[in-house]
Amino acid sequence: MFKVEGLKFKYPKNESDVINGIDFEINKGEIFGFLGPSGAGKSTTQKIMIKILEDFRGKISYNGKDITEYKDDFYESIGVSFEMPIHFSKMTALENIEFFLKLYKKNADIETLMKRVGLWEDKDKMVGEFSKGMKIRLNIVRALLNEPEMLFLDEPTNGLDPKNAMILKDMIREFRADGGTVFITSHIMSDIDQLCDRVAFIVDGEIKEMDSPRNLKIKYGKRSMNVEYKENNETIKVEFPMDNIGKNSEFINLLQTKDIETIHSGETTLEDIFIKVTGVGLKDE
Repeated sequence: MFKVEGLKFKYPKNESDVINGIDFEINKGEIFGFLGPSGAGKSTTQKIMIKILEDFRGKISYNGKDITEYKDDFYESIGVSFEMPIHFSKMTALENIEFFLKLYKKNADIETLMKRVGLWEDKDKMVGEFSKGMKIRLNIVRALLNEPEMLFLDEPTNGLDPKNAMILKDMIREFRADGGTVFITSHIMSDIDQLCDRVAFIVDGEIKEMDSPRNLKIKYGKRSMNVEYKENNETIKVEFPMDNIGKNSEFINLLQTKDIETIHSGETTLEDIFIKVTGVGLKDE
């Protein structure tokens, strides 16, 4: 769907590039996560890909065609949900959506979309009266109202309660199942882990790591098996090497003779990988 080659970009007032020659592809029907600390170049890359920022160096292709050759028809096939929802606060939710609907040739079923995100009953309420979570949900409706082929989602579940976050994640999965492609940035690593087929980590304008969440966990994880069991009212923790664990007599004996409470591999988390690759804690941003 997208092919980015040797992408470089420098803001006019900057002395150096904020994007330093990155390369990546997004396959059709893929959910692609783009991760990195604040200031790493995530938003800049996205703005270039959706043609908000120009004057970049390198090449970007969309559906096999150079992105610079597209005119307004480019926006007919993409949907964008920015992190900070922007709506007309003195208009109702439905008036907002109907306004943007007129900008596109292709229109989705708005009632179905608004019911799905739980906003249909509030359609006649002024958006200025909406909570942050309601504005985020309205933003998602806006991103989908032209039935796009490609979705750009920036922190899509930030500010949503668990129930509405799950609804949104289900909608993203369904969009992909119907042939759609998604580019997503988020600091909520559990969302990335649950949704993405592949992820890329960008640091200081360079991609430092790119693979599926599973492969990254295997690469950065520890090949071990951790067992917790009860003995004399105490919880005992034991770690075994993963290699040849099926022939490890101590491990097998433990399973057969002890009251096992938990057993799990030494698999790491995407949050741990984020910190290792970027050198920045999520809470530091």
